[in-house]
This record gives sequence, C-alpha cells and structure tokens, in this order.
Amino acid sequence: MRPVKSALAAMLMSASLAMPALAADPGQIAVTGEGQVEARPDMATVSLGVTTRAATAAEAMAANSVQLALVLEQLRASGIEERDVQTSGLSLSPDWQQPQGQATPEITGYVASNMLTVRVRALDGLGKVLDTAVSDGANTFNGLTFGLQDPEPLMNEARRRAVADAMGRAELLATSAGVKLGRIVSITEGGGGMGGPVPMYRMQADAAPAVPVAAGEVATATSVTMVFELAE
Repeated sequence: MRPVKSALAAMLMSASLAMPALAADPGQIAVTGEGQVEARPDMATVSLGVTTRAATAAEAMAANSVQLALVLEQLRASGIEERDVQTSGLSLSPDWQQPQGQATPEITGYVASNMLTVRVRALDGLGKVLDTAVSDGANTFNGLTFGLQDPEPLMNEARRRAVADAMGRAELLATSAGVKLGRIVSITEGGGGMGGPVPMYRMQADAAPAVPVAAGEVATATSVTMVFELAE
C-alpha cells in the first residue's frame, strides 16, 4: 500500500489550495493556512516637517530651526509626549535653477528640511494635531499610517485562525483523496504584519482648518505552514 499512499500524497501536495511548501517525505502533506483579524486602530503615526528656502545655507537652517521649534511647541501643547516625537530626516541642499538662456544651472539659494515622525495615541485629537502643526509652520506632510498600540493579542488570534485554516485545508484534501491525516510533523509561521489604508499627500501651510481623518480598520494577518504525516 505504500506506493498508493505516495501517489496520493503527491496529488494532495500539487492540489493544495494555499500554495503549500513541498513535504520532504512522499508520505506527508504540507499545507499553508492564513489568518486575519480586523480591528479599529488606536494610534496614528504622522510624518510631517518644515521645509525652508533662503539665499544662504546658514539662513535656510536658521529659519528652519525657528519654524520647527514652533511646531514642536504646539505638538507638546496638543498633548503629544516627548517619547512620541522623533526626528526622522534632516537635510540641507542647494537650490539649483537654470535661468533662461543659460547653458548650465546655477545655485540660487538653499533648501533646508527637517522631518518629524509623530505618534498620536488619542485618535479623537488627530485632526486637531494636524491643524495645529500646519498653522504653526509645518509645510511638509508625507502622510500617516494607522496602527495598534498593542498588536500582540490580535496577532495571536490571527495565528489561531491560521492554524485552524491549515488544519481544515489538510482535512479537506485528505478526505477528498481517501486518506487520513497522521501526526503533525512541523508548524512554521510565515510572514505576518499589519495593514490598512495608508493615505499619502502633501499639505500647504495655508491648508483649510479641521482636517478630516477616517481611521477605518487595520488588518493583522499571518500564515502558518503545517506538515502532516499520512496515517497508515
């Protein structure tokens, strides 16, 4: 009966619904299950900053520092803690322009940019935080992402669902092929993470007040590959 089971195992592996990894033993079956959990986010991460232009590098950096100090002050006044604000980018570069009629470009000034990554833990105040930052000098907004302050409980639930999905797939394939599952040989977790709407846009300094924000839901997902023996 061993050759028959080997043939059935090969058929099961090739027909898997979830692109399973190939089992090393022809008397085994490998399947991949997926698990996903959706939930409302309770945190947002915002990327914003200040970009300034001036005739000299020193003037550009000085103006940028003054403007950024105002933004930081207002973020603190909005309830953002020090631990939730981090400099994520600082640059100074020449502003090259090519005047009409000239063959080569020339430096007409300098551009200084300072970007911040800000975590907002109270989503009901997110719109106000954005309004305040823009009103006080932030003129570069690279977008925001929504997430969870404690994603582990949802990730664990996603793992449970992935295991249940893999076992269900294996049972279905084995039953359809007329064989029975044996013991579990291995369980391997695949990639996991969090996803959801990620709006990306830029905001001018004179943007209208009351920035509307829709948090929606974020999805926590993972996959699990399980290898089963085929019972005699």
